[in-house]
Amino acid sequence: MNIIFVGRSHGKSRTLQFGNRQIALIMSSVFSLLVLFVFCGYQINNYFSDAADSSLSPELISTWEENILGQEQDVKLLKRDAQEKVDAITLRMGDMQARLMRLDALGQRLTEVAKLKNGEFDFSASPALGGPINAKVGESYVLPGLKESIDNIERRITDSEQQLEVIDALFVSRKTQKELFIAGRPITWGWMSSAYGYRTDPFSGKRAWHAGVDFAGKEDSDIVAVASGVVTWSGDRYGYGNLVEINHGEGFTTRYAHCKKLYLKVGDIVEKGQVLAAMGSTGRSTGPHVHYEVRKGGKTINPKKYIRRGK
Repeated sequence: MNIIFVGRSHGKSRTLQFGNRQIALIMSSVFSLLVLFVFCGYQINNYFSDAADSSLSPELISTWEENILGQEQDVKLLKRDAQEKVDAITLRMGDMQARLMRLDALGQRLTEVAKLKNGEFDFSASPALGGPINAKVGESYVLPGLKESIDNIERRITDSEQQLEVIDALFVSRKTQKELFIAGRPITWGWMSSAYGYRTDPFSGKRAWHAGVDFAGKEDSDIVAVASGVVTWSGDRYGYGNLVEINHGEGFTTRYAHCKKLYLKVGDIVEKGQVLAAMGSTGRSTGPHVHYEVRKGGKTINPKKYIRRGK
């Protein structure tokens, strides 16, 4: 068999000769390729047909939708639970941070008043610690960042509290008992209008416990400290109105309530007889007066004997 190729230029031609064997081989190859193309096309068509049939199955679609919805609900619950834990830890950390700042300020002021040597009590640095290495492996942290911050704050609070206890003992040992001695009335002018103990409540008319002594007077009259100490509260407090609380050491505190104006802030050092506030009628009050309390170990005691000391 001859195949003639005719060129465009000058009409030149080229002849290829094929024998019977070569022709048979070419035809066999062409047929094999055709069979292969038909088979592949059939398989591809079946694959996509099966996929289309399965993807359109209502049962399968419904199952996928249920799985997706379930997973979404699980993720939402996990996120909500994690956020609640983070919020709780954050609030706790903020509360401890405020407490730490108050302790640091109080410690620094006490150090100055006690005239301690520079560096003897440094509240800006952590105390020196040590000890052998414990080979026991500790528990893993939960929320490492917040957990570590909370642990650090708690350690600093504990350290500061321990140092303040030592300073409190130093105050007593340096013969400051006279200034710390609770005595006298919390006013410069006025009269006792209600004693300590049970009385008729001025609002309900029923018998009720009165945990302090009331001294009535003119509005804006001076309210004074009955002993030296440190201000631990200065602000509004439920029922008390504007309240000043002073810690005198050895478990003793005094409170001065219903003030019109407050002249001190938390952490201030107070001297005996110093003006704390102006008399007013804030909070649960019927008129200008100061509600005066003496507390020992957090419980109120009758101020009567402490008032008589000043006479």
